[in-house]
Amino acid sequence: MPRRHLRMTGTAEPLKTALRDLRATLDIPEDFPPDVLAEAERSAADPRLPVRDATDLPFFTIDPPTSLDLDQAMHLTRRTGGFRVHYAIADVAAYVTPGGAVDTEAHRRVNTLYFPDERVPLHPPVLSEDAASLLPGRVRPAVLWTIDLDAEGATTATHVERALVRSRAKLDYEGAQRRIDDGTAEPSLALLKDIGKLREQQEVKRGGISLNVPEQEIVEHDGRYGLEYRAPLPADGWNAQISLLTGIAAADLMLTYGTGVLRTLPSAPDGAVARLRRSARALGIDWPHHVPYAQVIRSLDPSEPHHAAFLQECTTLLRGAGYTVFTGGNVPRPAIHAAVADEYAHCTAPLRRLVDRYAAELCLAAVAAADVPEWVLAALDALPKEMAEGTRRANTVERECVDLVEAALLKDRVGDVFDAMVVDIKDDEPATGTVHLTDPAVVAPVRGSAPLPLGEPLRVRLTQADPGTAKVEFSPA
Repeated sequence: MPRRHLRMTGTAEPLKTALRDLRATLDIPEDFPPDVLAEAERSAADPRLPVRDATDLPFFTIDPPTSLDLDQAMHLTRRTGGFRVHYAIADVAAYVTPGGAVDTEAHRRVNTLYFPDERVPLHPPVLSEDAASLLPGRVRPAVLWTIDLDAEGATTATHVERALVRSRAKLDYEGAQRRIDDGTAEPSLALLKDIGKLREQQEVKRGGISLNVPEQEIVEHDGRYGLEYRAPLPADGWNAQISLLTGIAAADLMLTYGTGVLRTLPSAPDGAVARLRRSARALGIDWPHHVPYAQVIRSLDPSEPHHAAFLQECTTLLRGAGYTVFTGGNVPRPAIHAAVADEYAHCTAPLRRLVDRYAAELCLAAVAAADVPEWVLAALDALPKEMAEGTRRANTVERECVDLVEAALLKDRVGDVFDAMVVDIKDDEPATGTVHLTDPAVVAPVRGSAPLPLGEPLRVRLTQADPGTAKVEFSPA
């Protein structure tokens, strides 16, 4: 799908006011208390440094161009019979004192939150965007994963330890993709394609799924905001596979050790799958009864409108993810993440997500056959609830921000008619559903008086749009 966008003309002040009101309504913490900032400044100047020096490895990062909170850096090499993945994760625990002011504030925030006009970080920027971030040319403490793969991309050995690292390059997704495609990538970056594709094949073998769905993305340019559809690049997927590889390795370590925290997702209930099969029939998607939905998804082309609509429907099967804690060898069964089709843990984004700092400590203890630190054990039982609340808040922020930007962009176009595609219909209200506009990049409710044509084009009229007052809504034209 081509990238489309619509930007506001005139002042963005009404949107900024609505965003400030949204943060107040959701009780979003913004400024860090003085004691948190003071403690962060002290720890930034005096972190707990590891003994091992791995600064000889030429790591690189891949992140959005403006990102400064860089959690992950990688270095990829060939080895006899396969590959070696070095994956450095920011060692937040080198800067955060358990029970201290920064730690307490992190448990209050849980996640970094992203608004169009500002970022609300999990940790003070002196840590998250500077001292603890894996910025290029800076020596940083890290949790260093070394994962060996065979020639088919299957894991053969895993090790994790603390080490000093230094990234050599900060890449963005488009730049990384361009270098790989035109043959100018350094050997380590070039291997991202080889290893990423092998890991995608491993995902197919497991029955896992990665939904390649174009996403609405809020963009900012010269103080004005807009919406675009961004279709993931192959490099996005290959980069995600390295993170998934590490999350699977972390889960294996914790399960063997007998203490850990997993990211889990139950299998979709029969009713949800049956609903998806009905949608497939309505959209003309060939789905034989003996074929699992993961295989169907991989056969689809998101640039084809009927396929894109079905992929949007498939996201309903990925709801219900949570965190599962276990201790003392009482391993939960099953503890699978249904989309990954394996045991899995969040451990690669500690600058932006609270639970990852704890998962890292558990994996380090597992490899060293050491006791779990008391501060980790003391926090484990509360983590699933904390993370659930934080995730709900982050999802609400994302959804409400998109709604606000849509309303701000369209507030002067009430009554206009647009070309759309019906991507969802309510089971009990066939005249109510969701439409996907290609230009502008808007996904919004539609309400009519007759059943909507799922997966078919539909001319729609904008009936309301007012940031902070009325979310975008359409009716059949």
